[in-house]
Amino acid sequence: MIRKINRKTKAFVIAAAKLAGERHCTDVVALDMRKVSQVTDYFLILTGTSDRQMRSVADEITDLAKKKGSSLFGRAGYEQGKWVLLDFIDAVVHIFDSQSRSYYDLELLWGDAKKLKI
Repeated sequence: MIRKINRKTKAFVIAAAKLAGERHCTDVVALDMRKVSQVTDYFLILTGTSDRQMRSVADEITDLAKKKGSSLFGRAGYEQGKWVLLDFIDAVVHIFDSQSRSYYDLELLWGDAKKLKI
């Protein structure tokens, strides 16, 4: 059974994707996880150019979430700067360096998820 679209969360994911693109992140992909995951509605996956840039983008996405009425539930990998995970419950943001992005290949792992148009 597919969950209903949470328009607020979807709008946040699209806005966060655009922000990431404006901050020179690459391979920005948003996945609708509602049919394939019981845990979250959306994944946002992107690649950063450096650990410093990844932390900066993570901070900006967290600030954007606050402005949109969402709060950060959890964060992991922030200090290491290889894979920063931001958990907003209905949306999970994955910010990778290029090597970790290739290794974990979340798009292949969640290949049944529909890509959102950004």
